[in-house]
Amino acid sequence: MTLTATCHCGATKIALPHPPTDAKQCNCTYCFKTGAIWSYYPPEAITILSGDVDKIYSASGGMNQHHFCSQCGISSWGDSPDWASVYNADGTPKNGDPNSFPTTRIAAVNIRLIDDFDITAVKVEQVDGRNSW
Repeated sequence: MTLTATCHCGATKIALPHPPTDAKQCNCTYCFKTGAIWSYYPPEAITILSGDVDKIYSASGGMNQHHFCSQCGISSWGDSPDWASVYNADGTPKNGDPNSFPTTRIAAVNIRLIDDFDITAVKVEQVDGRNSW
């Protein structure tokens, strides 16, 4: 079952390969202000269906890229190293090495943009990004 995440004005559309079953809501300064709830997919699994309306913001020199619609400003998706592959939600390294760095990237889609989808059916983990990293 393919779902489509759509920004407020409809200019940004993202096809998802399957409904999200879990997601994360982060309180870092960026995520908190956007109000996004992120579900994660391999980058090759999502398809950006919109034209040239996608803009990128990064406070990390491009390492973590936050995509948003240039028309209505809605935060739609993100592209970053797969931090969850090497760090726990509390910021501690899974392998004990505080210098661990992910070897793959991950796409995070704001599931608040999926129309006619029961977001309450998704298990949402609260992540303390403000204090963990």
